Amino acid sequence: MPRYVILEHDYPERHWDLMLESGEVLRTWRLAEPPRSGCAVRAEASFDHRRLYLDYEGPVSGGRGQVTRWDDGAFNWLADESERVLLHLQGERCRGTVELRRHAPGEWSLSLSEDSCQDITG
Repeated sequence: MPRYVILEHDYPERHWDLMLESGEVLRTWRLAEPPRSGCAVRAEASFDHRRLYLDYEGPVSGGRGQVTRWDDGAFNWLADESERVLLHLQGERCRGTVELRRHAPGEWSLSLSEDSCQDITG
């Protein structure tokens, strides 16, 4: 089963990176805020990252701040289309269905099913 991680990143401003294991890379979306159940979060498609970020916390090379793990676990791909990605997360904080929907090139939103993410204040 593939793995995912959500990293809190403090550079250049605070945001959260959702990274999904896909072969030898992590498909990545930058989230404006942490995921919240029943609420759409603005997301931006980012470049693929190296798989080492599945287990990494600490400084980012090139003086690009710090990352800390906000959530991690395993997931299943339910749909992987150009306009829509549907996942089932099985993580520490987030469990349930997640939909990423593309609105324009690079512009996405992330929605979690009701009651799928707990302890979002940390």
